[in-house]
Amino acid sequence: MAWQDRYGVAPSITTAISEYDAAVTLLGMSEEAFRQSQLRATAVQRGYDFTRDGVHYQVKANRPSGRPGSKVTLCAKARNYDWDYLIWILYDREYRIQEAWEWPVDYMAEFDHVTRLSPSHMRLGKSTWNDLAHQLEVRAPRRE
Repeated sequence: MAWQDRYGVAPSITTAISEYDAAVTLLGMSEEAFRQSQLRATAVQRGYDFTRDGVHYQVKANRPSGRPGSKVTLCAKARNYDWDYLIWILYDREYRIQEAWEWPVDYMAEFDHVTRLSPSHMRLGKSTWNDLAHQLEVRAPRRE
């Protein structure tokens, strides 16, 4: 955030953060399992971002710029369908998850003809971040 405040543009970290959040925060993958899956990946790996229990996941994410009135209006489309599930995450300016939606590959293919994919399209999937108790637990873990 300090980089963005100083230079006006956030560094390109949304992809790395969203892949971690999808695997660890949303799907409950251990950090070590995620780390191991990433060691076998490349930055230009085609098709999917990580694998959990033999299931391939593609992750897309958006974040508003933080400028007054800024909101997300355009979502990136999948360029191929070599994955089993797509997870779309909407962050706030500080990279806190606001929404997360999951799509199986056969349903996502319905958007091939859509030229401007928006958050309203993505919200037609299965919500994976709507359990308030889960959100509170993730943001503020219980103390034993």
